[in-house]
Amino acid sequence: MRRGTERGRSLAAQLCREAEAARVQRGTSFADLGRAMSLGSGQVARICRGQSPDVSVVRLAQLLAVLGLELSARAFPVGPPIRDAGQLRLLERLRTRTAPNLVWRSEVPVIELPQSGTIDHRAWDAAIDGPGWTVRIDAETHLGDLQAVLRRLALKQRDSNADSVLLLLGETHHHRLILAEARDQLAAMFPVPPRHALRALRDGRDPGGNALVML
Repeated sequence: MRRGTERGRSLAAQLCREAEAARVQRGTSFADLGRAMSLGSGQVARICRGQSPDVSVVRLAQLLAVLGLELSARAFPVGPPIRDAGQLRLLERLRTRTAPNLVWRSEVPVIELPQSGTIDHRAWDAAIDGPGWTVRIDAETHLGDLQAVLRRLALKQRDSNADSVLLLLGETHHHRLILAEARDQLAAMFPVPPRHALRALRDGRDPGGNALVML
């Protein structure tokens, strides 16, 4: 939350500086901008001077448009999202079924030993490390776009040192319907039966491949 607030205010300040530079270059007064935006000149001046740190994106886009500029923005993944309580409970159900001699870790970077200058903010929800083998885990309490999830997992496994990947889903009717529709594709990507994978982890053994488990 704090990171988002700081980032938002930093971007707003940058856009305000660009707007003020454009205003000065064009010789436009605060009063002219205010009339175009249905705002008082004092309010426009505070925005342009960066004195309104919580100014909305809509208001900034309006200001820039009046000055002949267009606001463009995109969101990029920079780290794991906040985990909801349901996802934490789901991961805990798996952890309690894992042999105590295995190492359980949470929010493990996809690339744990990045090369110099390499930045990769992706992370697995959890990891299980055994003697000479690794399992990386992503947990979903409510699947939306299954194909997007599978693509993400495939890329993360490719870029990590994971021997196996476990997709952990909540036991719901919604998930059963989705999995039934994609049975053949899922069987190819997750060849290890869920009961076999759970039994192996309970016994402290390598599951031997990717698995999809519902708990």
